[in-house]
Amino acid sequence: MTTSSASPGSNEHVIPATGARYGDPLGGLVQAAVADRPVEEVAHLITLLERSPQYAQATVDALRAVGVTRSVEDVTRLVILLTRPPRDAGCADEAIRAAAGARPVEEVTRLMDLMHRAPLEPHCGQEAIRAVATGRPVEELVELIGRLAVARSAESVDEPPDWPPFGQGPEGAPTLGAVPPPPPGRPPSVNRAPRWPSRLSVAVLAVCGLLWFPPQRDGATPQVYGFALGVSALCLVLALLLTVRAALPLLAAAVVVPAALAATQVFEAWLDSPDLSRALDLTLAPSWATGLTAVCAALAALIALLVNLAAQSPGADSVARLMAEAQRTADAPRTAQAHRTGD
Repeated sequence: MTTSSASPGSNEHVIPATGARYGDPLGGLVQAAVADRPVEEVAHLITLLERSPQYAQATVDALRAVGVTRSVEDVTRLVILLTRPPRDAGCADEAIRAAAGARPVEEVTRLMDLMHRAPLEPHCGQEAIRAVATGRPVEELVELIGRLAVARSAESVDEPPDWPPFGQGPEGAPTLGAVPPPPPGRPPSVNRAPRWPSRLSVAVLAVCGLLWFPPQRDGATPQVYGFALGVSALCLVLALLLTVRAALPLLAAAVVVPAALAATQVFEAWLDSPDLSRALDLTLAPSWATGLTAVCAALAALIALLVNLAAQSPGADSVARLMAEAQRTADAPRTAQAHRTGD
């Protein structure tokens, strides 16, 4: 990591972002080494440090320095280099956690988008999500969910990625700007499910999490307040995960969680639990609003789940092929006429 130099007698102190002691030559050397070198050289340095337990702390310092000081594009490229098989997918976790936990929200949004598009093991994206979900304040988590939802709504199926894809450079090193060819004999996969149901589910689930948030403890026991806070956080985390990928298990969880909250309110009197009633009273909105929002969130997630299941059904490919064939048939006369006109 590069640090700003201070003139003699200056009262300013340089505090390394990785937590190394001021004036520590080892920490300063590691941080300076990874600050400006090419990403490939940084990856090679970290690989060499990993070979000896003696350099374990230096390896951690180097990864954290990269995560904090280098651009999000450099962080993504380094993660790809460090997690290529047969290497362990968790080799770059320190860099991912540092980048997701210390950067501004707009940079974290860009980082998560890059890691979602890059050819990475699922563990890497999951580690970034865990770091954001557990290390960021709730307000920043809501802002990040909103940014990711807007970014997803701006995309379209026919729109190319807004950053150059990763290919293979010399000796198998990932490089920007080369498009890897699709595997022979396998058509490119296209997500045929419309995106608006998932986006609607994200929005309603995020609102549900906000309305169930307990703004004050009001004398409640730590267990009761923790339960109320955990319910709100669970809805927000599910909304965040769905902005990254609308996977079927996540959509199923997005149905179950708000449905369980709504059922809890309905059967509150029958359950006869003072702690549960106290937890339901701590929410930001009144009970009728939280219950209605939970029902809407469950229904929106259920619609998204059914739409995605229908898109992945065996008949979806046949329908798509029939529609494409019909379109080609309709365009054939115009194409022939254009050819005759050109001749």
